[in-house]
Amino acid sequence: MSSLDATRAELALLVLYLNKAEARDKICRAIQYGSKFLSNGQAGTAQNVDKSTSLARKVFRLFKFVNDLHALISPPAQGTPLPIILVGKNKERAELIGRISLFCWMGSSACSTLVELAELVRLYNSMKKLEKELKGEDKHGNPQYLEKVKQSNERLLSLIKASMDIVVAVGLLQLAPKKVTARVTGSFGFITSLISCYQVFLIEVVIQ
Repeated sequence: MSSLDATRAELALLVLYLNKAEARDKICRAIQYGSKFLSNGQAGTAQNVDKSTSLARKVFRLFKFVNDLHALISPPAQGTPLPIILVGKNKERAELIGRISLFCWMGSSACSTLVELAELVRLYNSMKKLEKELKGEDKHGNPQYLEKVKQSNERLLSLIKASMDIVVAVGLLQLAPKKVTARVTGSFGFITSLISCYQVFLIEVVIQ
């Protein structure tokens, strides 16, 4: 394959990646939390960018199901259902629902942390058992061992992301405003967003 063909293939992969609603959501998330870090909760351009990208992400999250349901894609409805309009107009109710959603996300992140920890322990024990079976053989040349190492790295990355997402949720809910400031929330959110972008890109590479 020539360098031109390779470049075209890479560009095609990048286009496919950016066409995914989930990928755009993660990129917007990185911008949102990067702006939150820069603003440190103070009014200004960075805070305006934070709020704007937060609104933009709602559109991408709404259509995330398209990634898994390509066969069921249908034209969007002409009108928004009345109950949704009423909820949107009721600011207090919308804020309450948003806060409940954040608590659910924090709980989900905590559960994910426990699951990833359990899986890492299981993989560690499995790798140790395989090392004993291989004895004097080169474990780094064994496909089964390498696959377990790969899975372990993926689980570790997911564990880091889930753990940091808990901190982000605490910051957004302002459960510990003195310790988890807007800057801490922004920095942690930015890092987890980059991890999410990387994970979504890996899925696209595997598919291709």
